Amino acid sequence: QVQLVESGGGLVQPGGSLKLSCASAESNFRSTFMAWYRQAPGKQREMVASITRDTVTNYAGSVKGRFTISRDNAQNTVYLQMSSLKPEDTAVYYCYANYFGRVAWGQGTQVTVSS
Repeated sequence: QVQLVESGGGLVQPGGSLKLSCASAESNFRSTFMAWYRQAPGKQREMVASITRDTVTNYAGSVKGRFTISRDNAQNTVYLQMSSLKPEDTAVYYCYANYFGRVAWGQGTQVTVSS
């Protein structure tokens, strides 16, 4: 089981920014599909952004233009830079990894956008 450790969540005012990090213990990280999901209270978990091993990115429509996913293969880390945050971005954010069908989830990090 691959270990994923997220960090960077917290409380931020509307319009602010946060950067989430997810460190992976996967030895084949550079070949691993990575993504960020989020789950707000009473809602289903949804994919926010993803990045392939070839650094092709994909975003949910609600965050496109505000969030940026990136990866550093030397550090085995994927990032989610979040800007222009809105109250509706409040959720627990989860890191997701898929290495040829071997899936792992992080423990989640809380992001709260509130004044």
